[in-house]
Amino acid sequence: MDKVVWLWYGSIRQEVIMAQRRQHGGAFKMRVVVEAIAGHKTVNEIASANGIHPSQVAKWKAEALQRLPEVLSDGRQAKARADPATEARLYQEIGRLTMEVEYLKKKLGLCRSPSVAG
Repeated sequence: MDKVVWLWYGSIRQEVIMAQRRQHGGAFKMRVVVEAIAGHKTVNEIASANGIHPSQVAKWKAEALQRLPEVLSDGRQAKARADPATEARLYQEIGRLTMEVEYLKKKLGLCRSPSVAG
């Protein structure tokens, strides 16, 4: 649906109809990108056939080609590799918690040394 806007030029009022931005769905973008990657048609032919600007086709194609390696990569390898900073932080937390447990055991008297006769 188009949007009607009133513009004022001095004392003259003029009605201007502005088209709203179109939002394209993922299926439409995919179809356009597959055509562009296939290379059977030029970018201009694809754009005119689908009613979009050629720069939009080029932008979608570049984004798809950039993201394809991560989409098609093996997810198991990415999960297996942990971030070194996160791993170091977790080991530090484990050490701190272990120290706290030992301290609390000592304060509560849960750790009795064998030399104490009681």
